[in-house]
Amino acid sequence: MLSLARSARQRHAQRVAYRAQRSFRAWVVDADKGKLKSREVKHFEHVRELPQPDPDATVTVDVKYSDLNYKDAMIFQGQHGVVRRFPLVPGIDCAGLVASSTSELWQRGDAVVLTGNKIGQHSDGGYSEQCRVQAEWLAPKPESLTLEESMIIGTAGFTAMQMVLELQDAGLQPGPAPVLVLGAAGGAGSMAVAILAQLGYKVVASSRRAESLSSYFQELGAFDVIGALERNPKPLQDQRWSAVLDCAGSPSLGTALAQLQYQGACACIGVAGAQHVEASLYPFVLRGIRLIGVDATLPWNVPGYPGDVATWRRDREKRLEIWRRLDELKLHQALRTMHEATIPLEELPQWCEKILAGHVRGRVVVDVGA
Repeated sequence: MLSLARSARQRHAQRVAYRAQRSFRAWVVDADKGKLKSREVKHFEHVRELPQPDPDATVTVDVKYSDLNYKDAMIFQGQHGVVRRFPLVPGIDCAGLVASSTSELWQRGDAVVLTGNKIGQHSDGGYSEQCRVQAEWLAPKPESLTLEESMIIGTAGFTAMQMVLELQDAGLQPGPAPVLVLGAAGGAGSMAVAILAQLGYKVVASSRRAESLSSYFQELGAFDVIGALERNPKPLQDQRWSAVLDCAGSPSLGTALAQLQYQGACACIGVAGAQHVEASLYPFVLRGIRLIGVDATLPWNVPGYPGDVATWRRDREKRLEIWRRLDELKLHQALRTMHEATIPLEELPQWCEKILAGHVRGRVVVDVGA
C-alpha cells in the first residue's frame, strides 16, 4: 500500500511539473467603456484558455518577439476604440516558431511573422508566449532577417513599405524633387525614411523633434530635416514635394497637400497627431493630386471585412509581396539605427507611457521569451 501511495504521489508530482513546464505567460488587459479595469501578466496552461481565441485558428506559434506600436499603447490604457471587446491579450505583431499546425501551409519549427488581421484587437495577440492564429495570417520570416529584426520592422515597417508601393503605383519615381515624410520620428516614419532613401529617393524628414533628432534622420538616409510644417491656409502653394507620406496624422497635412507637385500623391496612415484634415479641394481639381489611405490589415477571414475568398487571396499575396520587398532591401544598418530598445514583457506599461507621450523614436521590440 505504501508503495502504491508513493507511486501515486510521484505521478501527481510529475503531472504538476509537466503543467508547470508547459505553462506560459501573457498580458491580459481588461477595460469597460474606455476605463481600465486591470492589466496583468497571467499564467496559462493551454493557448485555448486565453480570453479571446480565434475560432478558426489552425496554427499555434511559440512567440519569441513582438513590438510596441502606438495602437498597442492605446489598448494598454484600456481605450476601446480599436478593440472589439475586453478582456484581451494585446500585441498587434509577433514573430516566432510554429509549435503545431493542422494546415498544410506550415510545419512545426517554421519561422514565421504576423502583422495585421486584427490580432491584439479582435483576437488575442502577440504579448503572449503562445498565440493561436489562422494559417493564412502568417508569412515566412524573411531569409535575411532575424526574428528580432523582423519585429523592428513589424507593422510600422510593413505599412511604410505598403505606402511606398502605393505611391509607386501612383507614378512616383526617384527624381530631383524630394519626398516629404511627416511624423518621421515614429516607427512608420523612421521606416519610411529608410526605405525611400534605400530606393534612391531624396527624402525630407519632418518632425517636431527635428533639432534633437537631426543626426538620427541623417543616419537613416534623409537628405534634409525640417520641423513640423506650419499651417498655411493658402489653397495652392509652391510645388515642393513629389510625394508625401503622412505617418502620424499631421495637423499640417493640408499644407503639405497644397505643396504637392502636379499629379503628385500623398499616402496617409496615421491619426495620432490629428483625426481631421483642413484642406482645400483646389489641389485635387487643379493639380490632379491624390490622397491615398493605406490600411495594413489585409484581412483573411476577419469579421467585418470582405468575405470572399478571392479578396482574401489577393490581400494575402500582397502581404507576402511586401515582406519579400522588405527582405530584398537589406535594411540591417537602418534597423540598428532605429532600434530604440528590446524590452521584457514586464516593462511594457512604462514603455506604453513613453510612446503615448512622444518620448520614443524609432522602434521598440518586446522579448516575449518563449
